[in-house]
Amino acid sequence: MLIRRRDRQAGLPRTPRRLVDARPEPAFALHVDDQEIEALPGHTIAAALWRAGIVSWRRTRGSAEPRGVFCAIGVCFDCLVTVNGRPNQRACLVLARPGDVVATQAGTGYEGDDA
Repeated sequence: MLIRRRDRQAGLPRTPRRLVDARPEPAFALHVDDQEIEALPGHTIAAALWRAGIVSWRRTRGSAEPRGVFCAIGVCFDCLVTVNGRPNQRACLVLARPGDVVATQAGTGYEGDDA
């Protein structure tokens, strides 16, 4: 049995031609450590950071070693960031939204607890 998926918005069948002609929606801004970067709809925070050339956004407890994405599937905790005031968010899993405020994280992500 052949199952055809339909484009949810247009209600039309997905064809190779329609997929090839697909274009992303307009980029939007989010703020990372007082810097504005662009993200595309559907991007995670990690993808937006990579797209902006930022590859390290966390420092480990104790030795303060730089970290970014390691597994990219939410298994490890190397990509932790603070998003809209909530620490310890995995950048590889959190979808970027217009106006998000992202802060790099040191240690546990809680003020005064960097050791």
